[in-house]
Amino acid sequence: MTKAFTPKVVTANALVEGDVIYLTADDRWTRALHEAELIEDEAHAQVRLLDAERQTGEVVGAYLADVRAGPNGPEPVHFREAFRARGPSNYPHGKQTELVDV
Repeated sequence: MTKAFTPKVVTANALVEGDVIYLTADDRWTRALHEAELIEDEAHAQVRLLDAERQTGEVVGAYLADVRAGPNGPEPVHFREAFRARGPSNYPHGKQTELVDV
């Protein structure tokens, strides 16, 4: 019995800044996981990953990350991806600048 395909997003790091980024359905890179394209087909996921890997002037280390559909878009399934989505933990810069009481 084959294992069911787990939804994915294409993620990478921005080449210049190093930020975690995600590929959107309209071929943009975003720093917000909830804006990423939720890919629910394995063949489509592989094509999107190949597209991302060709963008060597923009990204490095592209891969498919497991996610689940959430009310506001894709949500991480694993701790590693949740950590990457939150951004650097050494705020007051990066994605956590708005956090005051952490």
